[in-house]
Amino acid sequence: MKKNIIKLAGISFTGLFLAVSSQAFAQQPASSLSELLRNVEQNRVLESQEAREREQRFQQQVNQQQQILDEVRNRIAEEEAENARLEAQFDANRQQLNERRAQLREVRANLNELLGTIQGVAGDFRSVFDNSLISAQYPGREEFLDSFIARVASDTEQVRVDEIERFWFYMQQELVESGRVVRYQGTVGLPNGEQETRTITRIGSFNAIADGDYLSYNGSVGHLQVLPRQPGADIVSRASALENAQSGMLRVGIDPTGALGGSLMANLINFPTVGEQVRQNSGTIGFAIIGLGAIGVLVALLRSFMLTMVAARVKSQLKSPEKPNKNNPLGRVLAVAESNPHADTETLELKLGEAILQETPALERFLTLIKIISTIAPLMGLLGTVTGMIQVFQQITVYGAGDPTIMAGGISMALMTTVLGIVAAIPCILMHAWVKSKSDNIIHILEEQATGIIAKKAEASSSKQG
Repeated sequence: MKKNIIKLAGISFTGLFLAVSSQAFAQQPASSLSELLRNVEQNRVLESQEAREREQRFQQQVNQQQQILDEVRNRIAEEEAENARLEAQFDANRQQLNERRAQLREVRANLNELLGTIQGVAGDFRSVFDNSLISAQYPGREEFLDSFIARVASDTEQVRVDEIERFWFYMQQELVESGRVVRYQGTVGLPNGEQETRTITRIGSFNAIADGDYLSYNGSVGHLQVLPRQPGADIVSRASALENAQSGMLRVGIDPTGALGGSLMANLINFPTVGEQVRQNSGTIGFAIIGLGAIGVLVALLRSFMLTMVAARVKSQLKSPEKPNKNNPLGRVLAVAESNPHADTETLELKLGEAILQETPALERFLTLIKIISTIAPLMGLLGTVTGMIQVFQQITVYGAGDPTIMAGGISMALMTTVLGIVAAIPCILMHAWVKSKSDNIIHILEEQATGIIAKKAEASSSKQG
């Protein structure tokens, strides 16, 4: 009996636990064992029903997945069939294309030489049109030639007659326009980067002018540009006269260099002036040479002016030797002779020689400085040459000798300092010789007059003794 009770109690607790875990237990607690058994039975029935529902849903999902798998397999089969069909069609098309190309080559066999000639001529004119001034007035020719050359060179496309005629027209246009002087409105690029519309005067394919400025054209830019550096004033004035002229014959400067003309003038910006070369390539040593040369020339000019004034006073004194004037060297020397009338010949000679020696330093002042500058300037140029070559060798060590532009700076400095040294030395040497000649002439006059005074004194002494 007790065993049965214990079994029933275990079953009851098990059923209670199952009812709570599945959340299907009745809201009201069981009041007796019989009611507990009913609840357990109901719970078992509910679980069986849920299990069947889950099984049905699983089966439905399995059926759906099988259906999807069947559809995918059918789609793969269809795609494989389509792929096989397309491959067959591709092979057929390729074979047909090869056949058509062979037919086209056979048909064009007689035209190949003609088309090759057209292609070569079109390529030549394409390079001409690229930088031609005429292309600035008639844009779009380069793009047409690109497509035309591509069609001529194609194996699948046929060149049309109207395209050949258009190419012929462009050739004739280039030839005709290269011999005309025309005016038209166009865009002009300024050196500051801005653009404005101007009246452009084109002289054939050589040069173009707008508002007195010579222009250049580059196909990559697509419009005319003002040359940053213009030619001489006389050429620019003639160009302005051509712009304002309505008829008649006028002389104007044109540049026929290069394949199309205008190459030299367009490259003016690549040639620096003397001042730019000095500023860019002199360096510290170069500017020191320039300073020394300027000092030497200024000192020489100043001394030349001073000696010219002294020479004028000396010449004025020569006209009146009886009245010595102490504002000039000769007057001061004559004053020494006048102040020693009773001195003997030897004493007077010594006194006059002393007076001349006192005047000589003032007359030869700064001549030594000018001579030193004329000597130092070439040596400083040589120093700059050595410095520049050291820089070149250092650059070769670091970068190698493959790019000559890397070495150009050092070589330019070396050559420029040498030139500056020579240029500074030459005028200093000439000025030194010039100033020294002026000084020597004045000293020669002083010695000549002193010798004359001594000769008169000696002659007078001889006369008295006789």
